[in-house]
Formats: sequence, structure tokens, C-alpha cells
Amino acid sequence: RKPQTKNLFIVILRFVETINKMMRLQQVKAIPNVILSRGMATEKQLKMRITGTKNIAKITKSMKMVSAAKLRGDQQRLTAADSFSAWASSITGKQQVLDNIEATEFPQKNLIVAFTTDKGLCGGVNSILTRQTVKLLNKLIASGKEFKVFVLGEKGRGTLRRAAGNNYLASASDRLLPYTFDLASSITSDALVEEFDSIHLIYNEFVSAIAYTPSVKSINPLVDPNAAFLHPFDVEPSNESETLNNFFEYTLATQVFHSMLENATAEQSSRMNAMENASKNAGEMIEKLTLQYNRARQARITTELTEIISGAAALD
Repeated sequence: RKPQTKNLFIVILRFVETINKMMRLQQVKAIPNVILSRGMATEKQLKMRITGTKNIAKITKSMKMVSAAKLRGDQQRLTAADSFSAWASSITGKQQVLDNIEATEFPQKNLIVAFTTDKGLCGGVNSILTRQTVKLLNKLIASGKEFKVFVLGEKGRGTLRRAAGNNYLASASDRLLPYTFDLASSITSDALVEEFDSIHLIYNEFVSAIAYTPSVKSINPLVDPNAAFLHPFDVEPSNESETLNNFFEYTLATQVFHSMLENATAEQSSRMNAMENASKNAGEMIEKLTLQYNRARQARITTELTEIISGAAALD
């Protein structure tokens, strides 16, 4: 019995020593574990981030496909609108690049009509246009010119309203798609609540599927029956002022309609490119997170194997 009791005592002693070694080992590793949990994501957190990023990538890919389909429709409507409004270019002239225009070219009293979008996630369509419009408004203020601002779209309303201050006229948002000439006529009637020396339409001109240019198109009221444009035409003397005024409103509505389609096409092209870039960025982020997850998983497995081997060696 004594040898058996002695052997049992030795086994219990070794077991206690092993437990103490493992406790000391855990205490030594406790500090790095705290740092890991605070400064680095755990495997579960990385897995959740990977899943969330994959879901976002699916959404951006779907939005890109939808924007591509809408872009084809907008391009067809824009092509038809080009022929519809081509006659008005001889009155208004060609559009100019917004960033290059100077306030000295403007008359004393002006109406600024800015075309922005009602929805976001479309790249820099709204930010670039509003920034250059604010720059133009500052030029008009510095040159002592009068102006009113009429904003189309929800995304540019807040910025331009703060920039215009008391010169803010009105806005129109939540417009039904696709845009129609009736909508352009209603907007024209709402904008012409006062008399202006010139109306300036600021919009994004569609160049291609990957490019657009912030542009401005100026329209002067055609109220002089002796204007050079009217020489080939006969205006009834009995109501020539009313006829010319109606003609001016129709010209403005035509250009508003064309500008709305230009801006809508540029919006869809920019959104398609933005969603494509977002999908690429999501793919790159998924690769990085997957690499981090694999490294964290490998480190955990290595640590567990080390602990098992250390415990088995301590029992020997």
C-alpha cells in the first residue's frame, strides 16, 4: 500500500504543477488577448464585415444594371429632344462651359435655374454643379448684378438656398420620370413670376457614358419685333407683344425640357459609373477582410496547438 500511496501522491503533485504552469501561461497571455480584442477585429467581427460587404456589393451591382438600362432609355429620349429643340438654338445660341463664364457677360437682372437630381448615389453630378453655381453667384454679387435662383431637384436645394440667401426664389422636387414637356411648361410658368433681362439654365451636358460637362445656356426675352431673328417672319400688329411673349415662353419651355433630359442622362451615366466603382471597391475590401480573417483563424489554431503541446509536454 505504501508504494501505491507514494505513486498516487507523485501523480497528484505533477497534476497540480501542470495546472499551475497552465494558469501562469494564461496569465502571461492575458494582456495580449486584451490588446487583440481592443485593437483588432475578432474572427466573428471579420466574418460579419465580410458578409455585410458582400451584400452591399450585390446591391451596387444591381444598381449598376438598373442605371445602364435607364441610361439607354434616357439617351433615346435625349436624341429625340435634340431634334425637337434644335430650332431654339438660333435664338439662345450654344451653351457655354459653366466654369469658364464670367459675370461681366450677364445683364443687370438675371434668373438662375439650376438643374440637380432628386436622388443621390450618382457621383459628383450635384456637388460639381452646385459648387460651380455658387462660384458664379459670388461673381454676380461682386459685380453688382441682381439675380434670383430657382432650383430643380432635391439634392441641390439646400446648398444653393444657403448660397442665394434672400435671392432664393423657389424650387421644384420629386418630379415624375421620365420628364415630359408638360412638366417643363409648368416649371417655366412657375419661374417667370417676375420679369428678367435674361434666364440662365445651368445643367450637366451629357457627353458620353463616362463624361459630362456642367454648362449654362442663356435665354434673353424676345420682345422686340425688330429683332434680326424675326425678319423672315410676320408678326400680327394687333397683338405682337402678346405673341412675342408667348413665343418666348414656348422657347424657354423647350430649352428647359431639353436641359432636363440632358441632366437626367448625365445623372444615369454618373450613377452607373459610381456603382461600378463601388462594386470594385467592395471586391477589394472583401479580399482584404478575407485575408485578415484567414490570418486570425490561423493564429488561433496555432495558439491552440501550442497550448495543447505545452500541456502534454508538462505531463511528461
